[in-house]
Amino acid sequence: MAVSVTLPALGESVTEGTVTRWLKAEGEQVEADEPLLEVSTDKVDTEIPAPASGTLSSIKVAEDETVEVGAELALIDDGSGGGAPAPAAEPAQEQAPAEQAQPEPQQEQAPAASAQTEPAQAAAPSGGGSAEGTDVVLPALGESVTEGTVTRWLKEVGDSVAADEPLLEVSTDKVDTEIPAPTAGTLLEIVVGEDETAEVGGKLAVIGSGDAAPAAAQAPAQPAPKQEALKQEAPKQEAPAPQPEPVQQPAPQQPAPAQQAPAPAPVQPGVAAQPAGEADGAYVTPLVRKLAAEHGVNLSQVKGSGVGGRIRKQDVVAAAEAAKQQAPAPTAAAPVSPKLEASPLRGQTVKMPRIRKVIAENMMKALHSQAQLSTVVEVDVTRIMKLRARAKESFQAREGVKLSPMPFFVQAAAEALKAHPSVNAKINDDGTITYHDVENIGVAVDSEKGLMVPVIKEAGNLNLAGIARKTAELAGKVRQGGLGPDDMSGGTFTISNTGSRGALFDTVIVNYPQVAMLGIGATVRRPMVVSHPDLGETIAVRDMVYLTLSYDHQLVDGADAARYLSDVKARLEAGEFEGELGL
Repeated sequence: MAVSVTLPALGESVTEGTVTRWLKAEGEQVEADEPLLEVSTDKVDTEIPAPASGTLSSIKVAEDETVEVGAELALIDDGSGGGAPAPAAEPAQEQAPAEQAQPEPQQEQAPAASAQTEPAQAAAPSGGGSAEGTDVVLPALGESVTEGTVTRWLKEVGDSVAADEPLLEVSTDKVDTEIPAPTAGTLLEIVVGEDETAEVGGKLAVIGSGDAAPAAAQAPAQPAPKQEALKQEAPKQEAPAPQPEPVQQPAPQQPAPAQQAPAPAPVQPGVAAQPAGEADGAYVTPLVRKLAAEHGVNLSQVKGSGVGGRIRKQDVVAAAEAAKQQAPAPTAAAPVSPKLEASPLRGQTVKMPRIRKVIAENMMKALHSQAQLSTVVEVDVTRIMKLRARAKESFQAREGVKLSPMPFFVQAAAEALKAHPSVNAKINDDGTITYHDVENIGVAVDSEKGLMVPVIKEAGNLNLAGIARKTAELAGKVRQGGLGPDDMSGGTFTISNTGSRGALFDTVIVNYPQVAMLGIGATVRRPMVVSHPDLGETIAVRDMVYLTLSYDHQLVDGADAARYLSDVKARLEAGEFEGELGL
């Protein structure tokens, strides 16, 4: 029988994929679940496993070709010699009068009988199932996704399915998606029940021809109540009655009251006590439950837009947004208290790390060797924030690094140092002063080991892109390791972005033996009085930031500090960076 290999759903928003490489050639033998080809989408690059063992008889989509989800990629000859499985489902129904001789009350006992009778089927090997046909496996749903949870079966054992027809729904930590049937035929066996988790490549079900007996051996071995309910329908499916409505309809309902009792009712009482997606409650996937908990959404009040009324992520987000709009203004702005955990260092006496000792010595030396003072100015950086928003995507594509606000401050600070030599200087032990002819700017970076200050060499000669690349490089070395002595030496001036953690401003301690250090506070949007050419003085919402210059009063006077900060402020507020940003 020829088994079709189709492009599975690889995410909710993924509609097509490109075949990047075939791992097998036509005529080669393949094993079930063996990687068959590689596919690339706009979100992931992944391997597609073989749905069955056999010979790769035909490749339908060549490398570098793009097809839609559900399209046929290849055919595998499993060696059975059978034809297409879909028509075979009908003759099985015709045999019902010969085999279905038991009265209707006997059908009501089917769940119990399936667990205690049928010795021939019960002897089937565990894990592999007793049904013969095409395995339905969990496809790769992303590079970092290793497992998925079956949230809902859309077909029952004994149902006829068409190739590429949605067969079940799966939830991972990244996506909720449907898994299509790899081939047409009859669903003979369900291996993984609802709310159970399987690894990528794991067997979920078996699809075969309609004249094959559905598997019932796995029902007693499955611990999940929902899976037992699905498996225990097997005897009913072996010999369907000519009039299925009065016989088949009660079967799914019979095990529900007894079998669903162990389900986690306290978590989802409206769902666990009934078959998935039916009756009054709407089915909820684990990801949707988590999202609802994070947004404080009551799922019982959410109307699902998915298949069968299933609540989707979009429904939860919409409900959360609606709740925000309907909430009264005072309560909507109420802050949420963070959940803080006690540190393991609480109550401990430990040895001070070496790097902490070095930082402590330098801080004490700076305070004891200098007469430190701080001056603060307020800067309107609205224009810079707008420029950054316009240019950040093209900048990253062109330069290979993200455009943060930091390079703007570094460039403005470096330019102003050239005009204010006393801020970029050093007091020597012999009483002389060295005014540096280069702007080597240290950037304070917080790390797990402590405060590190790598140096951007000759920052005054770098453009915005050069500063951004060097800043990203040094910050990466701090957090991932690899900082060398040269990266940490030679600084003439330091900048500390204390606002990165939300601090409004800070009175920073000068990095000795330098004579000045610039602190950048948090950028905050607030109403300000501005001068408008037509409206005159008016109030507008602006992006504001405090800049603090700490300096050694032995060399730098308050007026010097104020003049330096005024020049930095003017450069930033003018925001003339369009040329460097390509705008």
